[in-house]
Amino acid sequence: MAHRFLIKEIALQAGLGVATVDRVLNGRANVREHTRKRVEQAIKELERQELNLANTGRKLIVDVVVEAPARFSDEIRSALEAELAWMHPAIVRPRFLLQETMTTAEVVDALRSIARRGSHGVFLKARDVPEIAEAVGELQRHGIPVVTVFTDIPLSGRIAYAGLDNRVAGATAAYLLGLWLGPQTANVLITMSDEHFRGEEEREISFRRALRKHHPQLRLIDASGGHGLDLATGQRVSSVLDDDTSIAAVYSMGGGNVAILRALQARQHAPFFFIGHDLDRDNVQLLRDGKIQAILHHDLRQDMRSACHHIMHYHKLLPASSVAASSSVMVVTPENIPDHIASRFRD
Repeated sequence: MAHRFLIKEIALQAGLGVATVDRVLNGRANVREHTRKRVEQAIKELERQELNLANTGRKLIVDVVVEAPARFSDEIRSALEAELAWMHPAIVRPRFLLQETMTTAEVVDALRSIARRGSHGVFLKARDVPEIAEAVGELQRHGIPVVTVFTDIPLSGRIAYAGLDNRVAGATAAYLLGLWLGPQTANVLITMSDEHFRGEEEREISFRRALRKHHPQLRLIDASGGHGLDLATGQRVSSVLDDDTSIAAVYSMGGGNVAILRALQARQHAPFFFIGHDLDRDNVQLLRDGKIQAILHHDLRQDMRSACHHIMHYHKLLPASSVAASSSVMVVTPENIPDHIASRFRD
């Protein structure tokens, strides 16, 4: 396996022992495929970091554990890697564990593995359930700080949350739909990927509260539970529709928007208004095609910068006054897609 890094560097990045990495690099027998892939991934991560990082500064190894659809995980990785060159006086070296779905046991095992091998910090996007909260507490007791990103686990012992204010986002969606739909009675389809992702749950609670107060004529039809994955999300939408149900608007809190629109089209529904979250490749194209009217966007680079700063402050490399704030809600329409995002997704 060709590489130009010291074995101990690869071992540190992979979270494996030096002897294990040596066996992989030299093609020796009795190496699990999972271990071989982890070493290959570590080398690729080191190569990307080499393009961004300076040669001086304290190195901080940060583990990024994310359960999310690949389209969003890719955006998280891209946003963090774009910020690495600006993390002086530290050199932040991320190790990624990005999976579309993870059981509670898998998340707990991953966090306990980090506790055993050591880390300077963890960025975590996971469900708010007691077992995961306890595993975060174990990391804290090992002196490993955890920053929750994009969805919070507030009673876990994490040192900070970095990401969108989800209550504001939900209220913003309700405000926009109320303006667009007016006083008539109408059905609004809502979807969350999983009710245990606290960020989405906060969006939903705030959205429902605002509609009850200001627009009680709007009826909600809930198709949550598809984990933001196209197949499962499309199936959930199809399961709650019938031939007599007309959908005037959609508020998608957890993604899978291509599948949502496909399921609606199959039932010959064409919503007048569609609000989603996050400027990933799918949503940018849907905006351009006029199939989505608004995306509630937040600057992932600013959020990842904030997460890094919290870890740096924990290690006394940055004063509290210099920690970047999380991003604010930005309403994006087909007319104001940020240039730096539009350019990434041009055909």
